[in-house]
Amino acid sequence: MKLTIIGCTGSMSGPRSSASSYLLQARGPGAQGERTFSLLLDLGPGSMGRLLRHLDPGEVDAVAISHCHADHMVDLVGMHVYRRWHPGGALGPVMTLGPSELLERLRGVDGTGAQEDYSTEFTFRTAVPGQAVRVGPMTITPFAVLHPVEAYGYRVEGPSEHGPGTVSMAFTGDTDLCEGAEALSDGVDLLLAEAAFLEGRDTFRGMHLTGRRAGQLAAGTSGAGGRRPAGRLVLTHIQPWTDPADTLREAAAVYSGPLHVATSDATWEI
Repeated sequence: MKLTIIGCTGSMSGPRSSASSYLLQARGPGAQGERTFSLLLDLGPGSMGRLLRHLDPGEVDAVAISHCHADHMVDLVGMHVYRRWHPGGALGPVMTLGPSELLERLRGVDGTGAQEDYSTEFTFRTAVPGQAVRVGPMTITPFAVLHPVEAYGYRVEGPSEHGPGTVSMAFTGDTDLCEGAEALSDGVDLLLAEAAFLEGRDTFRGMHLTGRRAGQLAAGTSGAGGRRPAGRLVLTHIQPWTDPADTLREAAAVYSGPLHVATSDATWEI
């Protein structure tokens, strides 16, 4: 599998990145032979435009939305417009996994009424913790995580980019430490973890990870511990007012594996 960072700024778009959106791709057999399957994790403000640098949005096979805060789902409106009004003709619905309130939230953002169901652009599927969804060669499993609204992290398993075998990555969405975040990150090859808060500065709990708590999650030492560490940690959802170096230092104090800060257009082959 290959991970491409479309947008990674926390809580809003930033000067060097759109808000949260991540492209995960893997090759596998399709109806017309082997091809690349593409999964989008979140579509925050500005991410549709950034996505165009990497992929025709009409080629997206599935979208998984972590939660319905605006910085993670607003550009579903752009995807709707692209798929309905494409000059080559309507592109048809794409499977869209997410919270139970996603359709209602999309109507609110788009300013439409109950008569609009977006069924020509999206096939909405409510995420159920532990209930896996297949997208080509990738298996996507939702985990309930800790945030002020209904929220999910996603663990994705699929073929390795470096030979035979299966690899895994996990995306926390927005969460504080919780059982769901610990379960989804257990032993993954790559953990894409939000780290919007800093220790000491941001003391509110139940909303976001800090760099330190993301590092503990990756190390397998949060909560009761005893979990397998992640092979690599990529920190994301860092707000424009935070120096990413501070977040990195917090994570590095508790996690000794390969450690990175997400930036737009960065890629990792898993």
